[in-house]
Amino acid sequence: MKTFLLTVCFLSLSQAYNIHVNGVLHCRVRYSQLLGLHEQIKKEYGNNVVPAFPPKKIFTLTPAEVEQRREQLEKYMQAVRQDPLLGTSEMFNSFLRKAQQETQQIPTEEVALDICLSNGQKVTVNILTSDQTEDVLEAVASKLDLPDDLVGYFSLFLVREGVDGGLTFVRKLQEFELPYVSITSLRSSEFHILLRKSYWDMAYDSDVMENRVGLNLLYAQTVSDIERGWILVNKDQHRQLKSLQEKGSKKEFIRLGQTLKYFGYIKFDPCITDFPEKGCHVIVSAGNNELNFHVKLPNEQMKEGSFKVTRMRCWRVTSSVSGLGVSNPCSSAKCEVKLELAFEYLMSKDRLQWVTITSPQAIMMSICLQSMVDELMVKKSGGSIKKMLRKRHNGSIHRSDSQQAVKSPPLLDSPDPNREQMVKLSTKLSSVSLRGISASNSANDISGNDFHGNYAFEGIGDDDL
Repeated sequence: MKTFLLTVCFLSLSQAYNIHVNGVLHCRVRYSQLLGLHEQIKKEYGNNVVPAFPPKKIFTLTPAEVEQRREQLEKYMQAVRQDPLLGTSEMFNSFLRKAQQETQQIPTEEVALDICLSNGQKVTVNILTSDQTEDVLEAVASKLDLPDDLVGYFSLFLVREGVDGGLTFVRKLQEFELPYVSITSLRSSEFHILLRKSYWDMAYDSDVMENRVGLNLLYAQTVSDIERGWILVNKDQHRQLKSLQEKGSKKEFIRLGQTLKYFGYIKFDPCITDFPEKGCHVIVSAGNNELNFHVKLPNEQMKEGSFKVTRMRCWRVTSSVSGLGVSNPCSSAKCEVKLELAFEYLMSKDRLQWVTITSPQAIMMSICLQSMVDELMVKKSGGSIKKMLRKRHNGSIHRSDSQQAVKSPPLLDSPDPNREQMVKLSTKLSSVSLRGISASNSANDISGNDFHGNYAFEGIGDDDL
């Protein structure tokens, strides 16, 4: 399952639902379309698997009933998405893709789509407007001559480039959307689709670097991250990197980069957190199985700390939508969605605490956490990283008493530019589960909970036909 937050808002004029996925308008559907989807799912999987669907009404709905139905549809769609069978089904994903294409009124035809590389170059691929994310990724790989067994090491990301050249990661493109439609519907030249590696453990870099194209892609990404200041480099390291660059020693350049602080991290835009106190400004980075915080305290003092994914009991993404409901319907395409990522963290052996981040990139942060968990689980079980990278699941981790006792450094320290490379904790992970609550009988066991994403509906018109 995927990190998937859906909101539905009411359109009184068109009598339809605006479905926002992960804070962005995805499609507009009518009640009859959702009912049709339900009937198809029920026919394919049976009544015992499919969640309850809000029934049709003979008479016109009252405002209270309209809002009640909106909430019911929201819960229904969320239940379908969270189901490990239904949520990953082609039936469900194709419904969302078709609805996205119909909403944007983009016919199926051949088009040219630009995909950006980390070095600023663009790869133009010829695709259909109806091609899903995996189709586009494979087209890019084919154009670059990247071998099939390395395609799963990379993903397509929607990014926004600022006037200052800064890069904002909006989200990783998912299997339920059409990349051409997604980028076209934004109607802004600021947005691009970027090809970037999709794994966290730098041990997998060796697999990719064995191939010439894979090596060039990793090299371009490393150079870009250094130039953007995402990877910290001192003067001596800078001289070494420049020397390797002049010699064309790309592998050695990457190997040196791997020893640097924040190698492979994704850096997010400044946002707000409630740790260590409410209203603190923070810059969050994701990598090395952790979320790293650079926090500005109210007294202007800067602190740095890290939250290891192996010490997170669970996390959730929540949203609040302005204008939600019948009395104050949203406009046709724009509802302001406030996103928050909250995770429950093991501060000490017997103390858990919720930490909240308020950021438009909360979904992207959650996707990063989930992919870290997936990677740790596959590594622990001895499975194939190549197969795992083609899939994303919802879930969480649970750990034993010995895992709870693992000591971590203080959560917030003064930044130390000379600090050594962070030690990965993946080898200390004792047990990982994708979903569900641990069956352990130990009273001290911290068990995992399902991730609860949210669909949000913008209300509904009286459209039972």
